[in-house]
Amino acid sequence: MSVTSQINTLRASVSEEVKIVAVSKFHPSEMIREAYDAGQRIFGESRVQELESKYAELPKDIEWHFIGSLQRNKVKFIAPYISLIHSMDSERLMLEIEKQGAINQRVIPCLLEIRVAEEKTKSGFTPDECRDFLESGKWRECSHVQFNGVMGMATFTGDKEQIRSEFAQIRSLFTEFKNKYFAESQSFKEISMGMTSDYPVAIEEGSTMIRVGTLIFGNR
Repeated sequence: MSVTSQINTLRASVSEEVKIVAVSKFHPSEMIREAYDAGQRIFGESRVQELESKYAELPKDIEWHFIGSLQRNKVKFIAPYISLIHSMDSERLMLEIEKQGAINQRVIPCLLEIRVAEEKTKSGFTPDECRDFLESGKWRECSHVQFNGVMGMATFTGDKEQIRSEFAQIRSLFTEFKNKYFAESQSFKEISMGMTSDYPVAIEEGSTMIRVGTLIFGNR
């Protein structure tokens, strides 16, 4: 199956309200170009160096999303153009994004990464850490950081009910934070959850943005 046909099939199966992030990490620019030619505009990368080279050679109307763990010393490289950082998971990272946003005279959209999965390898705020972070209020002083919602991953398991429960928890946290801290914010509206293996369940549980790689591009 071609990249074009895979994207068209996926798009036909998903509501227009759900944004598709084509996870292009480790895939060559030619495959991204094929997806682009099929109408895809949002791509997800998780390594700054790889993103830098792809940004340089691909069309400038692509929305690049950074979906991996982001080291503070790498923020400056993507700050001029990144459309959304999915992995904002600490106050220190927020302060660096704020600094680089100010240098580039732009507001950088971010998602609060929340860890609900059982794997210790997953990153992100625990729910209580995120509550403490928001309650501290320091984020209100960052005029170059914009919070657009939350991101999270389910445990890698065959247990669909566990996956559903974890997605429901992420959705519940989004609602809690929206009501308590972002009720006036037009931009705080995204729930980024769901990947190739579990995106249908994620959408049923309220995802507004899915991150799909293997289904579109095949195995790396």
